Amino acid sequence: MKIRTVFCLLAFAATVISAHAQQRLPREAFPLWPEGAPGALGKEDKDVPKLTPYFANPEKATGASIVICPGGGYGGLAPHEGRDYAMWLNEQGVSAFVLQYRLGSAGYRHPVMLNDVSRALRYVRAKAGEWKLDAKRIGVMGSSAGGHLASTLITHFDAGDANAKDPIDQVSSRPDIGILCYPVISMGPLTHGGSKKNLLGDNPSPELVELLSNEKQVKKDTPPTFIFHTVEDKAVKVENALEFAAALQKNGVSFSMHIYPKGAHGIGLGKSQWDPASRHPWTGECIGWLKEQGFINK
Repeated sequence: MKIRTVFCLLAFAATVISAHAQQRLPREAFPLWPEGAPGALGKEDKDVPKLTPYFANPEKATGASIVICPGGGYGGLAPHEGRDYAMWLNEQGVSAFVLQYRLGSAGYRHPVMLNDVSRALRYVRAKAGEWKLDAKRIGVMGSSAGGHLASTLITHFDAGDANAKDPIDQVSSRPDIGILCYPVISMGPLTHGGSKKNLLGDNPSPELVELLSNEKQVKKDTPPTFIFHTVEDKAVKVENALEFAAALQKNGVSFSMHIYPKGAHGIGLGKSQWDPASRHPWTGECIGWLKEQGFINK
């Protein structure tokens, strides 16, 4: 009898563990434009912008969600700034969508990247009811060049086109919050050269440089923003974060900024995704801020 009881308990535990593991796995990535993306240069994987959903466990889900833009200098996409962030957000009850946006290394230039992230935000908002998400609690998050893309969306969003044939294009692309991790912000003297070249090409016009220097594009309706950076960052100057925060302050936009003395560029969550004790302090600060924004339950 005892053996049978133990066996049943083990089988039940295995079922529960399996169910939770499956809930943590992402669904299949899907294209943002099933019939082909506008401006596509081909039909290969690099020409197809996609979203990979990571839905929070229903038992913890808050209804909030965040679109994640991995970094990589607009030339690649860093998994630890996409998948790892998504799984960390899932732990907090926030669903996440990792964006595979088109890259300069594949021959794309602005505004293609902005079009991709705008479509991603619209897509999640349009599907919010179907996916049991809150259409008024959708954020955008990005690191490094992905941080530039996220900062571009929070300063260049639009209300959607009410006359568009595609219902997704009718929806607003404005994020409700932004999270910027050691972000490239400026395309001016403070910029990261590789990101600028991949985004704008070799000889962008002064007007284009100004337009994509997002510290100059902040407006009063820019959404609340969380920013973190490190002084030690050798790849992207900390002044990018400082200038963006100053612009937010000037325009009366709520923000939370955290500057740490140590930490190399690309640190992501810290030393280990799987060990909360080894995560960088910014993660705890961000969780507190997300609670204040109503994205995580207090």
